[in-house]
Amino acid sequence: MIERTLFTPDHEAFRDSFRRFMDKEIAPFHEDWEAQGYVDRALWNKAGENGFLCMSLPEEYGGAGADLLYSVIQFEELWARGFTGVGFGLHSEIVAPYILHYGTQAQKRKYLPQLASGEMVGAIAMSEPGAGSDLQAVRTAALPQPDGGWHLSGSKTFITNGWHADLVIVVAKTDPEGGAKGTSLFLVERGMPGFEKGQRLKKLGLKAQDTSELFFNDVHLPPDALLGEQNRGFVCLMEQLPWERLQIAISAVAASQAAIEHTVAYVKDRKVFGQPVGAYQNTRYTLAELQTEVQIAQVFVDKCIELLQQQKLDTATASMAKYWTTDLQCKVMDECVQLHGGYGFMWEYPVTRAYADARVQRIYGGTNEIMKEVITRAMGLPGR
Repeated sequence: MIERTLFTPDHEAFRDSFRRFMDKEIAPFHEDWEAQGYVDRALWNKAGENGFLCMSLPEEYGGAGADLLYSVIQFEELWARGFTGVGFGLHSEIVAPYILHYGTQAQKRKYLPQLASGEMVGAIAMSEPGAGSDLQAVRTAALPQPDGGWHLSGSKTFITNGWHADLVIVVAKTDPEGGAKGTSLFLVERGMPGFEKGQRLKKLGLKAQDTSELFFNDVHLPPDALLGEQNRGFVCLMEQLPWERLQIAISAVAASQAAIEHTVAYVKDRKVFGQPVGAYQNTRYTLAELQTEVQIAQVFVDKCIELLQQQKLDTATASMAKYWTTDLQCKVMDECVQLHGGYGFMWEYPVTRAYADARVQRIYGGTNEIMKEVITRAMGLPGR
């Protein structure tokens, strides 16, 4: 296999440290968290105490000032182990960066240290019952008030970390006639009158991840709840989406490689007609094909990570990575389940849970069909 060259010995030492944290604080409990539909809130505090949240934030805001490779390692390790209920990635590498890049100094000092310590859990509310990948179609609205504040009304759904969330970045229309140019971002805190959390949603996979509905019933927001400039929310979203989509690609490759390794171990041991399943040509060739494709995906994703570090990762390339690796992830899981036979349909097997967890990867972060639209536009092809 091609040796990866992204990581230094310090990065690998961090990987070992995070693995020990998972062994102690996540592995013994994740199955129970899947049954209850959310991870225990205490995990966030423990992660903060150990420096595993918001690692890329500057030290003045409670982070470690670390490069993004530390977060890459965290994504890889969580998905390789199937600990998909743990929403550290969205909290640390989506919510916190929005505040860091677009927030005022007061907003940064108020929220970022609490996100880094685990005192606050962060979420971002984009999707609505009638608007998923089409962010221009959001109906949640924020109307200006005489005191300089806003009245926020609307609802969101499929919100990761939504049930635990203490702080939510909400995408809302501030100019109903402005289309994409009429969208703004707002910071909404737990406990604000009119901000209510709906039921935790029961999903095909990611069963330990708290995913919920959020309702904003005429929530009065102070003037300083606006994040970034008014009517420039869509621009902010577009600027941050390449990193968000790359995070999905990183997790897809890690989960795919882990599934192959689980399957190789299984087919070596499982016997059919007196010989191991792995001795049959169909099994060996199938796994050879899957490993080749995952190796190709790893090389491409690692190159994208390098481009991200150089601030050269464009939206089209990130979209390629997101759509291709998640399509591959679903293919790998399907083939690996098949090679497990009946046991591949049993929840106790890691490959079964990985199969269920994989399906949403082609949907969130922008559906793979949207990714193809983004790519074709970058190619100069006419669209609707």
